[in-house]
Amino acid sequence: MAQLIDRFQSSTAGWLKGSFAGWATVALCLVGVGFVILAVRWIANKATLYEVTEDRIVLYRGIVRKSIDEIELYRVKDVRLDYSIVNQISGIGTLTITSSDETTRGGPLVIRDVEYARERREKLRELVSNARRLRGVREIDMVQEDVRG
Repeated sequence: MAQLIDRFQSSTAGWLKGSFAGWATVALCLVGVGFVILAVRWIANKATLYEVTEDRIVLYRGIVRKSIDEIELYRVKDVRLDYSIVNQISGIGTLTITSSDETTRGGPLVIRDVEYARERREKLRELVSNARRLRGVREIDMVQEDVRG
């Protein structure tokens, strides 16, 4: 069984203090509406868990109806980190993982409001590199050039 490297969820507290939408929700709490938004966000974050092992990313989703999905690390093509000024101050970010795995066929995996996002991105890049090396996998980009003359 693969060794567990990291386990995390999107951070509701990070979202509150690290995004404009979070601050707007805090303001709306003054009139009561924000508590509903906060509850929905908290439940959504608790319903999804991400585990990183030495050879895959495992996604656990759901409360009543659960699903488990995996992305093999050797199939990861790119790990991008995005963050706003407010995100930088609060130490959260958005990780976007692009892969050739079936899990991301519909588009990249986007994990929002990740605490320690920079460190997690670097660790993922290291694990992806190791997984590719162990499997002898190399990526080749196919570029189509316009040959009209």
